[in-house]
Amino acid sequence: MAYLFRSVLLQSLSKTARPVWTTMQRNMSSHNKETDEEFDQRWKAYFDRPAIDGWDIRQGINHMNRLDLIPEPDIIKACLKACRRANDHSLAVRYLEAIRYKSNTVSNKVWPWILQEIRPTLNELGVSIPEDLGYHKPELALKSVDDM
Repeated sequence: MAYLFRSVLLQSLSKTARPVWTTMQRNMSSHNKETDEEFDQRWKAYFDRPAIDGWDIRQGINHMNRLDLIPEPDIIKACLKACRRANDHSLAVRYLEAIRYKSNTVSNKVWPWILQEIRPTLNELGVSIPEDLGYHKPELALKSVDDM
């Protein structure tokens, strides 16, 4: 019985003798803010990887589409070159279509400016823009009831 009492006493003492943490440091918001130049360099480096495949390109495009931004023309050029290395013309056209849609929600002047900046790369790679392929008008869209 004395042995049982001693073991219970030791257990209770060991529980109460635990160290109490009096100082606590929270590092939740201590990360560094990324500048615009660092962001551009990170995404250009992502798309400039020589062994990038179609899945990685789609992952990068999807991640950038979820962000509330329109990528710089240099990032668009790097992505188009990655699409060309992966031999995926349709992915390049769909990427341009997403950028056109996103930029037209901001202003009608953004897409022509982007197109002007990336035109040499488009010609070099042989990538068509959505307007050249007729993707800017839906093929099977019904006439609006207001236009009848």
